[in-house]
Amino acid sequence: MKPGRSEAYSFFLKFTLISILLSFFIPNVAHTGEFRVTPIRLDFDRGAKSGVITIINEGDEKLHVQMRAFEWNQDAEGKDQYVETNEIIFFPRMMTLEKKEERILRAGIKIPATTKEKTFRLFIEEIPGPRKAEGVNVAIAIRFGVPIFAKPFKEVAKGEIEKIELSKGLLNVRVKNTGNVHFTINSVDIKGKNSKGEEIFSKEISGWYLLHNVSRSYTAPIPIEFCKDISRIEIVVKTNRFNMNGNLDVVQEMCLP
Repeated sequence: MKPGRSEAYSFFLKFTLISILLSFFIPNVAHTGEFRVTPIRLDFDRGAKSGVITIINEGDEKLHVQMRAFEWNQDAEGKDQYVETNEIIFFPRMMTLEKKEERILRAGIKIPATTKEKTFRLFIEEIPGPRKAEGVNVAIAIRFGVPIFAKPFKEVAKGEIEKIELSKGLLNVRVKNTGNVHFTINSVDIKGKNSKGEEIFSKEISGWYLLHNVSRSYTAPIPIEFCKDISRIEIVVKTNRFNMNGNLDVVQEMCLP
């Protein structure tokens, strides 16, 4: 699905809800600004090495933000890792928005990608202003990282299910990106079937970005009351580019603690 206004606005709503909930549990919360960005990602290719992001102050108070660029990688477990970089050029580095004001942030890349995709995040961080209040204050500031993808000359999008194993009732599905560009795992769908081929267990696990040459494991416990009757587990990994399928024949020892 192409990112649009509704996705960007959902980010604003989530942070607003968090601020409201925290106000019930933390005394003297200093509520900060509310902003929205669009688009919520940038894609650079050979013909487009720069782009613009619109920042909209949705609040009724003046908003101060700063920008920082990071190279974005993922470790052996698929966890996001960030290192500040000067490979992304952006302007301005700080800005002030009056209430309901919109301003433009420009960003570009110094050296385009060649054989494999380059990935970054441009973080837009609110700078909380001074606030007068008695007692302890907790400032809830918003920070949003815009993904930036610099595409290689030739995109190769592919992946594989590296491993499916069941031990002590815990299912582990390991997925690897074997291409040179990222893809997004929309869901990992798990179905357990009995000896008659009837579905007796199902679970859906939400996914995330998977960068090139990175693996990530998805785990799901299968309760013994279901596991003892399962003969076969079928897996469908749904991504924004393709689907991957795998299966596992189950023996009862796999379900025992």
